[in-house]
Amino acid sequence: MDTTRNGGNGERRRIVVNEKPARSLSGKLLILTILFVMLAEVLIFVPSVANMRMRWLEDRLRTAAAASVVVEGWEHMELPQPIQNDALMATGTKSIALRTRGVSRLIASSDMPPEVDEQYDLSSVSPFVAIRDAFVTLFSGGDRVIRVYGPVEGGPMMIDVVMEEEPLYRAMLVYGRNVFFLSLLISFITAGLVFVAINAIMIRPIRRMTASMQAFSEAPDDPDRIIEPRDNGDELGIAERHLEAMQRQLQATLKGQQHLVDLGLAVSKINHDMRNILASAQLMSDRLAMVDDPVVKRFSPKLIRTMDRAVAYTREVLAYGRAQEAEPHRRLVQLDALVADVRDMLILDPDIGGDGADDAPIDFIIDVPQGLELAVDSEQLFRVIHNLCRNAIQALGSGDVDDPAIVRRLTVSGRLADRQAIIEIDDTGPGMPEKAKENLFTAFHGAARAGGTGLGLAIAHELVRAHGGTIALVDKHGPGTRFRITLPGQPDQTDFRPPVEPVPLKQFGE
Repeated sequence: MDTTRNGGNGERRRIVVNEKPARSLSGKLLILTILFVMLAEVLIFVPSVANMRMRWLEDRLRTAAAASVVVEGWEHMELPQPIQNDALMATGTKSIALRTRGVSRLIASSDMPPEVDEQYDLSSVSPFVAIRDAFVTLFSGGDRVIRVYGPVEGGPMMIDVVMEEEPLYRAMLVYGRNVFFLSLLISFITAGLVFVAINAIMIRPIRRMTASMQAFSEAPDDPDRIIEPRDNGDELGIAERHLEAMQRQLQATLKGQQHLVDLGLAVSKINHDMRNILASAQLMSDRLAMVDDPVVKRFSPKLIRTMDRAVAYTREVLAYGRAQEAEPHRRLVQLDALVADVRDMLILDPDIGGDGADDAPIDFIIDVPQGLELAVDSEQLFRVIHNLCRNAIQALGSGDVDDPAIVRRLTVSGRLADRQAIIEIDDTGPGMPEKAKENLFTAFHGAARAGGTGLGLAIAHELVRAHGGTIALVDKHGPGTRFRITLPGQPDQTDFRPPVEPVPLKQFGE
């Protein structure tokens, strides 16, 4: 099948959907239709040939009965042999006998009565017996001599004849040949009509959808490659409308992906210059660490670590632009120290750290056994927990901050179970909006708050999966949000020290 469509630049593109006739759907349909009609004709032929045999034998009995009635009144007279021979020739029999009121009389007979091979009583024959006898006749080859007897219509007489089976055999062969050619003709006519009808109703629309899918796969960004569905309510019309919706959705998704590729290229260009700026800031932070001031000495290590992380993140921007995070560099990491580092970084965050005592305090609780060691990439796990905790603190800081009765608590807990690390980030905030739950870990679609991009959750999901783990939003009783991270393949540990005492986040930062 050849079809053409207009390309995006007005060019006529030729799409070839060509299959071998025997392997095409229409060819298979035509062959199956012929076979099924032939099968139906065979099923019809079996009882019809049995019925034809019964009618042929009954005609022979009626003909013999008509010749016998002429001499019925001549009870004491025997027909001359020439007349008997003429009667036998006319009826196609070897002998004719008439039975009336229990008395049998031989009407005509040949000089040498043949030996009978089979006898058939036509007075009561069931359909199955008739079919069986018909096939016996066909397979015998017509070499037998048979005796047939039955009642004469309109009277109490019984007619009994002996005949050769060859004329019956030839008649049945002629009948079978005629039925075969007639069945073959009916099969082709029926198959042709069915093929034309189904080809117009089904095959042609299916080919149209196939051509549309092939054309769309060659240029999915071309709006002219989207199928134009027919306006009908059958299943194929519904399929065409679903195909159109799928093609439009895929085209929109591809446009969005292209936008992300362009955005990644722009970010990569910005990242090149940002690394130089951060390198200069890193040199200044190193010099600042040498200043002899208690406050500076207190915060300069955190500032240096922050600059180091910023430089490391810029190196990974290109990898993330390729939708690929670096492979985790696993080391033994103390989880309580890592979470404490996350807490300290959140204090220094100007977006959530607060600017004084007017801000409502948030209790940051680290419920992790001291000394719990995990085999993870420390920087990647830091990013995961930092992103989740930052989202939680932003949610806790929303709403009525002047109400001191509102509980604002963020708990990071960790434990081992069957050599799996289970880390939970639980807050008492307003909870996750239902709309955000639908695309929770999808960038630019799973934002938990207005104005958010959803990149934090998307990055956390990708980093956890790189460790072979899972991250999920867990249902909890009461308000708030709880994320659970599961990291398999952890070392076996049984002895832990007591957890770190809760520390208020705002108060800790004062």
